[in-house]
Amino acid sequence: MGLAVKGLHMDDFRNSESRSIELSRRTTVLVGPNASGKTNTVEALQMLTAGYSFRRPQPRQLVREGAAAARIEARLEGDGRVVDMRCDVAQGRRQFFRNGKKCHATDVPGTLLSVLFTPDDLALVKRGASVRREELDGFGRQAAAGYSRLLAAYTRAVEQRNRLLREERPDPGLLDAWDASVAVGGAALLHSRLRLFSRLAPKVAEAYAQISGGESLSCEYVCSLGNAAVELDRDSLAERFGAALAAARLDDLRRQQTTVGPHRDDVSFLIDGRDARAFASQGQQRSAVLALKMAETSIAEEVTGSRPLLLLDDVMSELDAARRDAVVGMLLADTQAVITTTNLGYFSDGVLCGAEVVSYG
Repeated sequence: MGLAVKGLHMDDFRNSESRSIELSRRTTVLVGPNASGKTNTVEALQMLTAGYSFRRPQPRQLVREGAAAARIEARLEGDGRVVDMRCDVAQGRRQFFRNGKKCHATDVPGTLLSVLFTPDDLALVKRGASVRREELDGFGRQAAAGYSRLLAAYTRAVEQRNRLLREERPDPGLLDAWDASVAVGGAALLHSRLRLFSRLAPKVAEAYAQISGGESLSCEYVCSLGNAAVELDRDSLAERFGAALAAARLDDLRRQQTTVGPHRDDVSFLIDGRDARAFASQGQQRSAVLALKMAETSIAEEVTGSRPLLLLDDVMSELDAARRDAVVGMLLADTQAVITTTNLGYFSDGVLCGAEVVSYG
């Protein structure tokens, strides 16, 4: 099974003064009323496996009110190894440690990958393009080496170009320089993102077919550089991107922002050839998102050779019986999972029989 989280300890993290929990190598169910700290536990586990939080908090928000600092620690065991992960939050900073040695947040996923599923994810298909980009990039940060650095470098370059575009009379020479920087960085990011997407898309289609019982789903990457760009190598992408930036410069100056590039791309879901965002029912959209999470779980296993940690935050209450069964199928596939709920009635006896149940509130 590979590495799994043996236990988690939190000191002054969010609303927990001090809390320790032991996790099953299979399924751990955190049960209790809303606002009792269940999601905070999921957040801590994600931070110690992904290097970031889905809530995108400021460091100070992670520290319990009245406390000066917070600490979260997890012990990972498996394959004859023991790995201790820690994150200290103090003075507006987060610092990660692996076996007592400092490490960068981008290096954290190299130990154990995690896949997170929250109620907000269920609206991923119908929400704006930025949400789908963030989903793809969030997974890329864990699954692809160097992805975080590519994303951060490209984001900084776009921000610098946008700052220049907002000046009253931007220097054309400086714009040329930032165009080149954005084009090279954007090509590197897009190339990595497209490689990841090409692995995810067929697995999403396969998983959806299992859930839907006959319907077909396909995923398409919608590129602001033109759909033909998805077939180009990195150098050709940089050339295409540079030409696109030059062509868009007058419009970019008018709008004071960079209007082409990976930060403007999208992912579309097509069910039986029709745009799921416009035509799919809520159930179909949720099946598409569930299929995406199942595909991410599969890719994570391919990348590391072991199953990832599956984090399910209060999603069972949002799914109907058929889709709950699909989630249970994921839980029974030799995967370590941590699930939050307000009601144990959402789970079958088969799931609860071998699960560790932790009460909150």
